[in-house]
Amino acid sequence: MSFDNAIIVEELGKCYQIYESPRDRLKQTLFRGRRNYYREFWALRNVQFSVGRGETVGIIGRNGSGKSTLLQLICGTLAPTTGQVFVDGRVSALLELGSGFNSEFTGIENAEMNATLLGLSPKEFSDRLPFIESFADIGGFIGQPVKTYSSGMMVRLAFAVAISVEPDILIVDEALAVGDELFQRKCFSRIEDLKKGGSTILFVSHSASQIVELCSQVILLEKGRVLAMGDPKTMVGFYQKLLFAPDDKQEAICREITQSLGGMSHDQPQPAVHVDAPEISASFDPHLKPASTLAYESHGGVIRDVRLHDASGYQVNLLERNEIYNCSYEVDFFRAAADVRFGMSIRTVSGQALGGAMSAPVLAGAVVAVEQKQTAKVRFTLRMVLNPGTYFVTVGVFGNVGGEETVLHRVVDALVFRVVPVASNLETEAVYFEFHPQVSVHG
Repeated sequence: MSFDNAIIVEELGKCYQIYESPRDRLKQTLFRGRRNYYREFWALRNVQFSVGRGETVGIIGRNGSGKSTLLQLICGTLAPTTGQVFVDGRVSALLELGSGFNSEFTGIENAEMNATLLGLSPKEFSDRLPFIESFADIGGFIGQPVKTYSSGMMVRLAFAVAISVEPDILIVDEALAVGDELFQRKCFSRIEDLKKGGSTILFVSHSASQIVELCSQVILLEKGRVLAMGDPKTMVGFYQKLLFAPDDKQEAICREITQSLGGMSHDQPQPAVHVDAPEISASFDPHLKPASTLAYESHGGVIRDVRLHDASGYQVNLLERNEIYNCSYEVDFFRAAADVRFGMSIRTVSGQALGGAMSAPVLAGAVVAVEQKQTAKVRFTLRMVLNPGTYFVTVGVFGNVGGEETVLHRVVDALVFRVVPVASNLETEAVYFEFHPQVSVHG
């Protein structure tokens, strides 16, 4: 293989035989292939790409696209049906953490066994044991049988062992979704150290921010095939478009993606296409609709017609950073209320609240009274200070009914919008703050 590449994948495919019943499996054995009693399912087909030494490459795709199967083929824990994989260097894989632990062995014994499987000598393991103990941070439990561990403790130990190897190639499959925030940050810091040390990293995650932050290139898989490969922000945008589209639009979107990248058809997805991030104009995607909308029980009002508009009044859900937008909705009141206030908030895909606004932060600014059968029209004007990603809007109306302060109505995830990628943008945090730094350098 080329000295410039750590991984080369050539026409890789993995096919499974699916039997409807155990009886069909027995028939297949008895007839020795003279007749097939199974149907074929190709988890991967005709996948090919290369990963340069020292690169960090992300792999994204919807559930069932073949991400985990691809990683297992590269690690060698699965045998390919077609094609081949060339790997140059020591590999450490963070796939199903802790799955190979013996429950009767102590943490140290399991750590030594796993380190041996990863290629460490007894002397190398002994030298790394203090690091493993410190990184796992499970205290005296490391000398106790693993059957006494919580699932979190087992994952921490398994991650510590895998990350202690200092591999030439690190393969991570959603392993960073485990543990508390402090442990996750420690894991990211260690991966950043490996990147700086020249390790090659393959990284699977459903987190767009993690992919954009860590990766230099991203492979987009769809139904076991490579749909495209290129700039992380562009690939994440394509992935999110597929994720939120209805089933009957999936193939059309795949064709649209491949055509936008040079005319490659979805039926012939190889080789992968490498592209730079384009500027994308704000517009409206009718297929971008939340599937998690939840309307609370009404106590005097009903919210309807929640929309986002640009400065010209056009409805949008593909937004550009630093532009001005309006979030509007109407509330029909079927009961009189006093001290009425209106609100909106923005959350991430994981539900983290990023902030919001109220029409009246204090009661003194509230609408004094509304009558039955009245309608309120609400509009919030905001400058888009979020970095590229997908976000959800929750709206609510609050007031006093019968002498009691209450939520008159609330709609969670009333709409979804996407902040489109910005070419050459290196920021990865959710919020874009407009700082005005002053720097002076003196001799």
